[in-house]
Amino acid sequence: MILTTLEGVPGKEVIEHYGIVQGSTVRAKNVGRDIAAGFKNIVGGELRGYTDLLNEARQEALDRMVLQAKQLGANAIVNVRFATSSVAQGAAELFAYGTAVRVR
Repeated sequence: MILTTLEGVPGKEVIEHYGIVQGSTVRAKNVGRDIAAGFKNIVGGELRGYTDLLNEARQEALDRMVLQAKQLGANAIVNVRFATSSVAQGAAELFAYGTAVRVR
């Protein structure tokens, strides 16, 4: 599956348009990561636990979006974007979306 933030795939022709596809996941912070983040806030530096959490969430949302596109018969997703929203205290949704197409 080709994924791109562009409106098309360079060197390829869009021959079929399937519409918007999306994938999302809702993740909550956990106590272990909160404690580690608290210490990092004191001394500074990357909050590795949260970085890992967001990387996992992005990958899961992408995987779900790709699955939906494959079910439609697409072999590419263009205009891929990410969005986040708070759904509860300490929990956030990570949302991936784009346009499923078939290219050759």
